Amino acid sequence: MYSFVNDYSEGAHPRILKLLMENSYEQNTGYGDDVYSKRAKEYIKKHLNRENVDIHFIPGGTQTNLIVISAFLRPHECVIAADTGHINVHETGAIEATGHKVVAVPATGGKLTPADIQKALDYHKDEHMVKPKMVYISNSTELGTIYKKAELEAIHDICKMNNLLLFLDGARLASALTCERNDLAIQDMARLVDVFYIGGTKNGALLGEALVICKDELKEDFRYLIKQRGAMLAKGFVIGMQFEALFQDDLYFELGSHANKMAEKLAKALIECGYTFFAPTCTNQLFPIIPDEILNKLTDHFQFIVMEKADNNSSIVRLVTSWATTEDSVAAFCEFLKSIS
Repeated sequence: MYSFVNDYSEGAHPRILKLLMENSYEQNTGYGDDVYSKRAKEYIKKHLNRENVDIHFIPGGTQTNLIVISAFLRPHECVIAADTGHINVHETGAIEATGHKVVAVPATGGKLTPADIQKALDYHKDEHMVKPKMVYISNSTELGTIYKKAELEAIHDICKMNNLLLFLDGARLASALTCERNDLAIQDMARLVDVFYIGGTKNGALLGEALVICKDELKEDFRYLIKQRGAMLAKGFVIGMQFEALFQDDLYFELGSHANKMAEKLAKALIECGYTFFAPTCTNQLFPIIPDEILNKLTDHFQFIVMEKADNNSSIVRLVTSWATTEDSVAAFCEFLKSIS
């Protein structure tokens, strides 16, 4: 039974495993101060075409979000996010547990707009309420949609105008930057946001995210904060090696592109069968609306997530492809879907 449940079910790309195995008996400096982590940072800076950024490797996305938001907000400050945002829905109240409120804004297609941000600002207007200080967005979003360059520039502008920090969750950044509709480059991230991260866990790494701090005022003592939150790995070189393999050439983007291409084939078959989608199809996450009678047959052969009921007779499904999704598995899904539709 092939799984389309998520994009982190598989281990790691062979080139990553090869580098880890070749150097497994080598002794390395701990806590991310090793030669592999340093090389990985230089490779990433080269892709960003920017030297004056600080890069930190953190084991997972929720830890990264928690550390960033708790580090950069004062006790009375809050973060604005889409109501579907990961920090609002899928992090067990991690942000609130640090004492910071997530102001969730209803957002079309999982994307915030300047109007959404302005509405939150207008509502929180005095010292009796939390003060908005940060805007959190994801690219791609939790609904698989992406921000175009003009959209990100507009959000950057309203944040700058209102002295708000802009934080971009890049857990699926590879998929966002390599999809057909995208017009952003990774260099634009460093230009338009204050802090963002490059997701490895969901794009071919065993684990790990590369946090990039662009705003100088945010850089001081950040390693102290990583350690305090329990996210500084003794064997930091394990993450460093992985990002070295991903960014010494274009492997990171090749893996994201592969996941997107597999999703495109699934989307084509779904469209040919007459199904519609809950959210626009852009990246490696698909949200088709499928009749329950068809759904029951699919679940006998494939794994995926049933999100919620669309109506009395159909449900919204999430299908996710990954860097390791095979052509054969996609073909099998498409053929079976057509045979029962």
